[in-house]
Amino acid sequence: MSRLKRIVIRIIKGLALTVVALSLITYLFMQQKPFGKLPSGARLERIKKSPHYRDGAFQNLEETPMLAKDVSYMDMVTEYFSKGEDKEPTKTLPSVRTDLKHLPDGEPSIVWFGHSSYLIHIDGKNILVDPVFSLRASPVQYMGMKAYPIETPYSLDDFPDLDAVIITHDHYDHLDYNSILKLKDKTKNFYTALGVGSHLAHWGIEEERIHEFDWWEGETISPGMQLTATPARHFSGRGFTRYQTLWASFVLSTPTNRIFIGGDSGYDGSFKNIGDKFGPFDIALLECGQYDRKWPFIHMMPEQTVQAAIDLKTRVLMPVHWGKFTLSVHPWRDPIRRAKKEAAVLHMPLTTPRIGEVLKLNSYLPNKAWWE
Repeated sequence: MSRLKRIVIRIIKGLALTVVALSLITYLFMQQKPFGKLPSGARLERIKKSPHYRDGAFQNLEETPMLAKDVSYMDMVTEYFSKGEDKEPTKTLPSVRTDLKHLPDGEPSIVWFGHSSYLIHIDGKNILVDPVFSLRASPVQYMGMKAYPIETPYSLDDFPDLDAVIITHDHYDHLDYNSILKLKDKTKNFYTALGVGSHLAHWGIEEERIHEFDWWEGETISPGMQLTATPARHFSGRGFTRYQTLWASFVLSTPTNRIFIGGDSGYDGSFKNIGDKFGPFDIALLECGQYDRKWPFIHMMPEQTVQAAIDLKTRVLMPVHWGKFTLSVHPWRDPIRRAKKEAAVLHMPLTTPRIGEVLKLNSYLPNKAWWE
């Protein structure tokens, strides 16, 4: 055997060993608890019966490519890591310190904690949506985008006992492993989209406390209080495998109020369908941020957020999914500035509470431009 051939063989063996080692490291890394667990057993069998699960994956109601035409993943990564103007705040964000354990009764109230985490206090019940209180929206806390600093940070120790936690889908900026661990002993029940309960069960929450819904399914979560899962246009996944759990929005109905809890969603005809079926709403909490021209189908532009609120027939719009993490390339204030401008044009009332400020649904809808 020639010397050159022996060198080539050594190189090939070295590369093969490197690939095996990297594969093993990746596999072991992905076994960490925060990545969750894909549905299996009886849960998977239920998923397979869903009309929205075909060819081994959940499907959107409309065709929903991840990226726009002529956009590559390399384009997306390159732009994301490039320096951009005003991508995150240069100062600590103003906030309000509220006693969450003694919220006023008499009318529904909402307290926002940035991004898509907010507490709904209604009819004496405490309902927390998409709680993410880790420093980073990431499977690990030593890398990933940090939350913006605020004047008076909240921890999960500040919260009262919860009647319900609602999880719209399983992305890291909506389903946070560390937050769930801290909440599991102070929460009666967890409500989420089909399949997401597999993660919760993997993290130690009893199956009897996990309630999973397909689109248009729901149940009475308290006497006189109904929760219904409704469609969204998005995707799911905490690892390399996508579309194995469902993504959803929710309608919370009581004899006197209706609240739309919007998960992540691109704009489509679902908002009008939901508005026709369940509207009018007293308030719609709709995503407004982390959008980009490169992925126009899985997140709404702010102008579409306002139109979705009109489609839903809501009395007031509260934009969420902004004000905490930089997960896209737009300036951090761009979502609320654009939504406010479009809301004025289309005459849609907008409420913009500071982080921690109590919004009272019938008497106090703050709208100061605190981000300026």
